[in-house]
Amino acid sequence: MSPTTSFRFAVNVTPKPGILDPQGRAVEGSLGHLGLSGIHDVRVGRRVELTVEAAGEAAAREVVERLASELLSNPLIEAYEVEAIGAASSARGDGAAREARA
Repeated sequence: MSPTTSFRFAVNVTPKPGILDPQGRAVEGSLGHLGLSGIHDVRVGRRVELTVEAAGEAAAREVVERLASELLSNPLIEAYEVEAIGAASSARGDGAAREARA
């Protein structure tokens, strides 16, 4: 049995451009109540963080990509981005690798 390592990932899911985003519109509509201006095209999504045990980062990313495309997002109306956020035991670093999928 080969040794495994823990890898931390985040999956960011957002509505695709052109898809109605009622939550984003509600946030954008409330900006005036806070005295804020110059903010446009607000999109509201969700973020899922998880730890994957795998033989290497490429194998772990493959699992997360499948999870993101088959379970966490609706490919007709949502895009997702998989973000490596470091080893499971380490603190979140500044050099997070990101790869977007639509």
